Amino acid sequence: MLKIIEASSFEPTNLFTPLDEATAQTTAGIVDSVRSEGVAAIRRFAEQFSERTADQPLLIDQDQMETAAGRIEQSDLDVLKRVAERIRHFADAQLSCLSELKTPVPGGYAGHTIEPINRVGCYAPAGRFALPSTALMTIVPAVAAGCPFIVLATPNPSDIMLATAFIAGANQVLAIGGAHAVASLAYGFEGFEKCDLITGPGNRWVTAAKKIVNGDCGIDMLAGPSELVLVADETGKPKTIAADLLAQAEHDVDARPFMITTSRELADEVNKQIQTQLSTLPTGNIAQQAIRNGGAIIVESLQQAIEICNALAPEHLELHCLEAEAIASQIKHAGCIFIGHQSAEVFGDYGVGPNHTLPTAGTARWSAGLNVFTYTRVRTYLQLTQAPDSLVQDTARLAEMEGLIGHQQASLQRQHDNK
Repeated sequence: MLKIIEASSFEPTNLFTPLDEATAQTTAGIVDSVRSEGVAAIRRFAEQFSERTADQPLLIDQDQMETAAGRIEQSDLDVLKRVAERIRHFADAQLSCLSELKTPVPGGYAGHTIEPINRVGCYAPAGRFALPSTALMTIVPAVAAGCPFIVLATPNPSDIMLATAFIAGANQVLAIGGAHAVASLAYGFEGFEKCDLITGPGNRWVTAAKKIVNGDCGIDMLAGPSELVLVADETGKPKTIAADLLAQAEHDVDARPFMITTSRELADEVNKQIQTQLSTLPTGNIAQQAIRNGGAIIVESLQQAIEICNALAPEHLELHCLEAEAIASQIKHAGCIFIGHQSAEVFGDYGVGPNHTLPTAGTARWSAGLNVFTYTRVRTYLQLTQAPDSLVQDTARLAEMEGLIGHQQASLQRQHDNK
């Protein structure tokens, strides 16, 4: 059950847990092996972790994905297609907010174009369960952005994952996971060109590997354990709140479900419901452990709850309050806000539109969740027909201030060219 915490004794510190040294060292060894040995190392790790045998291909093409889709129940395919369409609709709407730019500057024009990332590696975990939702969430926005090549890396290339990759629009599936999958995406290997960007969540080895390869390629974020903060006033529904907290808790034993409420009575009722619902929840053994990571924080006012939320910058924030919309307008830091008790976080998990790959551990203060913009870049340009004297002289003088006389001379040369 949730431990009761008085707001006066709660310190909303950063929830980030640094990667332990053993994980960091092990991961670095795996990444270095893949970078230096290529396929030989990848095969060795794939066999070590029971992902691929020596006679199974590392890469699976679209024809095989399509064949796998033919083995899936039509009703399940229809679910995947509907969810993919919802994610695509939202991604398209996001992309429409971006536009190319051309604006006058002294002597001509400057502007930018919106360009997709060329080669993208999407990671979908498959620990206790394969996660087709994550495959959809990572691939579909990349397709919407116009990325020419998209590969899904997953250690469990089951029919459902292959079918999902096909429906989402991936070009290939890399049938391995963990740190060696991240390294393979980042550095490539014989028959596979390296990716420019890696996205998607994973376990601590995946996170450590993404941290190592960052700079050799791009990454979306370093994802930590999943978090939910649920704010409720006296109108909150105990059964619904308990169900939402347990849904978050069943992710992983390290998940962090918190409730913030103005009503101690509601917190007690929620705890009773948690106990009742745990008794029949198939994943109850996981959820019961994760529940202990969180708590029910008792606040004197919703304004105090808002202050705690902004300090925590949680991955998911649910607002079960009478004035949920007004409260949401005061939240400055959160990965995704779910406004009103009908707006369940699980709907976000399973593709109502916004992405479920979100910043954790307080990083929502400076970063955003995965989205169509992640798969694009703004490329600027400058086109001058004739540099005016004022621009030349300002440039020349600023270059002289910095002691870069070559810059000064390059600027002044334009003035000579114009004579």
